Amino acid sequence: MFTNSDSSLGKDQLRVGLAQLAPVWLDRAATTKKVLAMINRAGCEQVDLLAFGEALIPGYPYWVAMSDGARFNDSDQKNLHSYYTSQAVVIEAGHLKEVCAAAKANHCAVYLGIIERPMNRGGHSLYCTMVYIDKSGTIQSTHRKLIPTYEERLTWSPGDGHGLQVHSVGAFHVGGLNCWENWMPLSRTALYALGEDLHVAIWPGCYRNTHDLTRFIAKEGRSFSMAASGLMRKADFPDDTPHLAAILAGAGESEMLSNGGSCLAGPDGEWIIEPQCDEEGLYTAVIDQARVREERQNFDIAGHYSRPDVTKLTVDRRRQSLLETID
Repeated sequence: MFTNSDSSLGKDQLRVGLAQLAPVWLDRAATTKKVLAMINRAGCEQVDLLAFGEALIPGYPYWVAMSDGARFNDSDQKNLHSYYTSQAVVIEAGHLKEVCAAAKANHCAVYLGIIERPMNRGGHSLYCTMVYIDKSGTIQSTHRKLIPTYEERLTWSPGDGHGLQVHSVGAFHVGGLNCWENWMPLSRTALYALGEDLHVAIWPGCYRNTHDLTRFIAKEGRSFSMAASGLMRKADFPDDTPHLAAILAGAGESEMLSNGGSCLAGPDGEWIIEPQCDEEGLYTAVIDQARVREERQNFDIAGHYSRPDVTKLTVDRRRQSLLETID
């Protein structure tokens, strides 16, 4: 495990943590317990900001690619989707109350990937959501993934721009995106223009997704860039998973479905924590905002190296809903 145990931080410094965990797949309560344990562990190591992988609670929809998920009106696919929906996170129902309490108790801000079942969209569609909880235990933003990737579109709904926000954590302005959103240049630009100098990318977990893009975002933004990944092994499918035999049959011979790859790069693109693969763990480091200021001397993408008179971005951050009531 990579750690930095120095407890005396300057005003420009922040201790960050990457929580690489596997879910107890499709079990919201059991996976939440794993998240709580990791937040408590991070608190013991005086972590200021902790990031978890995409869709961690209750897990990534691996079955879609492994069981012919595009079969229309198929009873097995309907059954799996119904089960997934039953284990999704309803924030309005208090499903994240314990996580918020743990963040407050440990004075640790948290980025957490969930599958959200929001009541303001009817309560039955699912969204891949990145939740930001501040050190007081308050949910400050919920960013719903703008475009689910490929087979994800068979079970997740497209989000909106409401969560394209940055948050102050110590001397840093922190923003984040879900998975392949990190390849979307205009979404990254929206965060850069809001003052982001620490970028958090969350992933279901794979080295191939994090080993190059993490460093690219760091160099492009002249920011610190974190990639927090999940992990998934065949052993992480509970025995009572619906249609487990069919899912495992489609998973191939490898024990590892998602191998992690959590990492951290500095604003010059050099590794601070190289990609960590194949194991659960907490990986921490201390970062210094002075390094951002140094690297932006020659390139500041939203400042002196921008031309808003020539190119400018418009972002609609209204929360989208089918219904607008006038009483």
